[in-house]
Amino acid sequence: MRFLDTPFRQALAVLVVAYVLIDFGIPYIPPLFGVDSAPVPNTVVLQYLLTVLAGLLLWVSDNDERWTEFKRPIQEVLVRPDKRVGRAVLLVAVPVLVAFVTWGRVKPEVTAPPSFRSIHPAPPRSITFQGETMQLAGLENPLRSEGSLEAHNEVGKRVYYQNCLPCHGDALDGLGHYAHGFNPAPLNFQDVGTIAQLTESFVFWRVAKGGPGLPREGTPWNSAMPAWENLLTADEIWSVILFLYEQTGNDPRTWEEAGAEEGEH
Repeated sequence: MRFLDTPFRQALAVLVVAYVLIDFGIPYIPPLFGVDSAPVPNTVVLQYLLTVLAGLLLWVSDNDERWTEFKRPIQEVLVRPDKRVGRAVLLVAVPVLVAFVTWGRVKPEVTAPPSFRSIHPAPPRSITFQGETMQLAGLENPLRSEGSLEAHNEVGKRVYYQNCLPCHGDALDGLGHYAHGFNPAPLNFQDVGTIAQLTESFVFWRVAKGGPGLPREGTPWNSAMPAWENLLTADEIWSVILFLYEQTGNDPRTWEEAGAEEGEH
């Protein structure tokens, strides 16, 4: 293709394709595996585009000839007399574009008052897990009654480091590599206000159903948590729950404690 005969145009084309794939292509991948799709956060799109841009700059500058060819159209627009019109258009268009984006972010919006968001919304009494109905009310972690917790903790450790580490972090503090790209941030399991206040069946529900399974009171900031029931077995989810409590030194809330609190009200 003649349009792609220069390094500058090639780099520009790669950047455009990367943007289309990240912002529009990724949300269409989950439905192929039976998972609900979700839009990619703008901060994540920007992060990946900056990574692509860094790679492109390394590529165009790895030899002098390609670097010179890459810079030529930029230099021509900036200094050649016959490019005055294009230069003038850029001098007007860039500030206008910046002003437009800035206005779009700061302009006041007339919207209905948001509903109050519950960080730990009430779970349903039962859920459908991999085609079978599971009663959550009164449900305890079945692996705790099997005696050998060490083996289950090892399974939970494997599951956590293979799937949960990028968001929830090596220290289980919600500060993983991708944590800053999400709002709300991934849960900090070290915080005594999180899993220490929850029953294990609640945690199972949230892991299994993820952000797509949040009830209405969990909005407007739906969690970016995937629905892990599509990727993990029930035993793997129960095992990673054991691992979370063991690593943080917390004990799960029991149904007796939950019932006693309800009786006080």
